[in-house]
Amino acid sequence: MHKTTLRIGAGAGYAGDRIAPAVELAEKGQLDYLVFECLAERTIALAQLERCKDPDAGFDLMLPARMRAVLPACIRNGTRIISNMGAANPLQAGHAVLAVARELGLSQVKVAVVLGDDVLATLSQTGLALPVLESTQILADLQPQLISANAYLGAEALLPALQTDAQVIITGRVADPALFLAPLMHHFGWASDDWTRLGQGVLVGHLLECAAQITGGYFADPGYKDVPHLARLGFPLAEVSASGEAVITKVAGSGGCVTVVTCTEQLLYEIENPARYLQPDVVADFSQVQLTQLAPDRVQVTGGSGHTRTDTLKVTLGYRDGFIGEGQISYAGPGAQARGQLALELVRQRLADAGYAEFEGRYDLIGVNAIFGPSSAAMTEPAEVRARVALRVPTLTQAQHVAHEVEALYTNGPAGGGGATRTVREVIAAAAVLMPRNAVHTTTVLLNAEGD
Repeated sequence: MHKTTLRIGAGAGYAGDRIAPAVELAEKGQLDYLVFECLAERTIALAQLERCKDPDAGFDLMLPARMRAVLPACIRNGTRIISNMGAANPLQAGHAVLAVARELGLSQVKVAVVLGDDVLATLSQTGLALPVLESTQILADLQPQLISANAYLGAEALLPALQTDAQVIITGRVADPALFLAPLMHHFGWASDDWTRLGQGVLVGHLLECAAQITGGYFADPGYKDVPHLARLGFPLAEVSASGEAVITKVAGSGGCVTVVTCTEQLLYEIENPARYLQPDVVADFSQVQLTQLAPDRVQVTGGSGHTRTDTLKVTLGYRDGFIGEGQISYAGPGAQARGQLALELVRQRLADAGYAEFEGRYDLIGVNAIFGPSSAAMTEPAEVRARVALRVPTLTQAQHVAHEVEALYTNGPAGGGGATRTVREVIAAAAVLMPRNAVHTTTVLLNAEGD
């Protein structure tokens, strides 16, 4: 029987999100689909680095744990799972899902893997003249440091996977709202040029993609925006009709809240122009969106629309951009701020003497001026401060030197320093280009737990 309303839940809003609310959705949400959106701009470049070290790595490290937690309930309740946890290695992620299924005795599980977002080879051959967005560079300028190039696939790329009988669909880089739009297109038969419904579907996906941000997470502000039972924060789900109109809600009894205000904040999140939200499937238009509180924790969403999609796809580039050397040390008691400031000035002078004055750096007293900068000042003398120095430098050795100079304040700085830490990390930066849509080709691979 063809359902007139589809129930889609958000199982994660980023790679490190909590698992318990997703389990609650899988068990009690009466879902048709549970979507895990776990892939940020630089996450996939970091995953590519892991894959270089180990060809079986490069997918989300939490994928096995998430599947162990939700797969039994999803199979039992007929809920299909969609996720971009494949990151830089979707095929191996698919095999990891099957390994969990076998471990749980779920031999009937099938996984559909969507491939084709990795366009590094294509761009290296034909795209080096492409301009880097918001930059004066072209792709060729970044090529020596380039790690990854992944196109933002749209919902259309997921449709062949949805047309299989796979219970789990794994992708790499896909536009976040497309993970939610695809099952709507598949179930309701929306055409790929039905711009109004596609725009409304992108709206639903955008509202759900950050999970708890629409149920009170990243929203709570005690005394101003109170959120009930935040410790048991529930993740959202949408009840979507064939027209694309939706009701955003959550599992009854879960913590948090769904209100016009929480939905409004998420609606505007990361939107440059609400009337022209560029997505692979449609240029969405949120300018006429209406949010209506129907009942506690039930918000109706209408008014999304859209226009003809562009001929290009955005491609996220990951590239090496030097190293960061960082050190921190604490000072407490009378005169803590003055001693912390002296520590910063000592390290600044020592690094300048070593030839590091030209490098981008931060010299902060956490709790005093680390966020608002030198112009900010504590109203009263703080009882404790933590001095932090961080510089971006070209080499690992230089980054180690920066961190060492902070640690050396133990015996070469003001009195009473303690709790020193040192960190050195490589900088993986992100940029973007636009490539022709017709140069990106996707495929679907079906894996079977009984013999893939």
